[in-house]
Amino acid sequence: MSESPMPTKVEPEPTVHGGPTLGGGAALPRAGRRMEKLFRWFSTGAGVLVLVVIVAIAAFLITQAIPALRANQAHFFTSTTWLPNDVAHPRFGIAALAYGTVLSAAIALIIAVPVALGIALFLSHYAPRRIATGLGFVIDLLAAVPSVIFGLWGRDYLSGPVTDLAGWLHRYLGFVPLFGSGGPYGNSILLGSIVLAIMVLPITTALCRDVFVQTPRANEEAALALGATRWEMIRTAVLPYGRPGIVAAVMLGLGRALGETIALAMTLGATFGVSIDLIGVGGNSIAANIANGFGEANATGRGALIASGLLLFAITLIVNVAARAIIFRRREFVGGQS
Repeated sequence: MSESPMPTKVEPEPTVHGGPTLGGGAALPRAGRRMEKLFRWFSTGAGVLVLVVIVAIAAFLITQAIPALRANQAHFFTSTTWLPNDVAHPRFGIAALAYGTVLSAAIALIIAVPVALGIALFLSHYAPRRIATGLGFVIDLLAAVPSVIFGLWGRDYLSGPVTDLAGWLHRYLGFVPLFGSGGPYGNSILLGSIVLAIMVLPITTALCRDVFVQTPRANEEAALALGATRWEMIRTAVLPYGRPGIVAAVMLGLGRALGETIALAMTLGATFGVSIDLIGVGGNSIAANIANGFGEANATGRGALIASGLLLFAITLIVNVAARAIIFRRREFVGGQS
């Protein structure tokens, strides 16, 4: 008759008290818990500080703009007149400046985004690694070039070729209102938009490239295994996955274009008017007008310029909020489930 095995005494597991535990069940040291709490408070404080700074900027702009807006004898949102330094009858409106700002930024994106997508796809899926690394480094360097350099280059060297291009466009496409001006040519919306496009190109390209290289390899291999060509693979696997990142890159480029100051101050015509003509001398933007007019402005003029800056602040804020809303519509991009 066999003997039954002796029962094994099970030791009770030690109870851990006092907060978070490590992977093996041991409690975090008191110093670790303290550091975790400090880091949590620091992160929360940093986020709150950003909101405080935004509110403080808005409050400063509003308080500085109110006296000028009260003295204004024209409609601020619809008037194209800009005479805030007239002591007896100050009158100014933001319509022409807002129109020039949005128009130049939109044309810059129309020029820059297709080129940026093409360069990003070439670097991520076509170019050999050594060439892609070198070109990517050059593109990152372009993003660090000061805007005044682009402005000087556009004014002194790009103005001549753009003037010739404007004459050619009027000669052959003059029936289109966009190219209806018969001259004179020089600083114009077209020149400023081309300079803006070159400035926006590096940052948009770099962000799109970083998004494209993060496409899951399994998605690309699955498309190729089904017989897709490389372009069909990019169209069905890479571009849909990277769409939120592309939107974010475009919106970031738009924010850069809307707020550009020195380059547009050197390449736009500094006139006040609303026209769809792109090649004739003229055009202005909110930021460029602030740079050109702040030094000679009186108290009401400075308030008018600050009021225009408040509108630019609001436009930029709306653009960024819209970009975040578009990105969060694709929850899989931020780690959720679609």
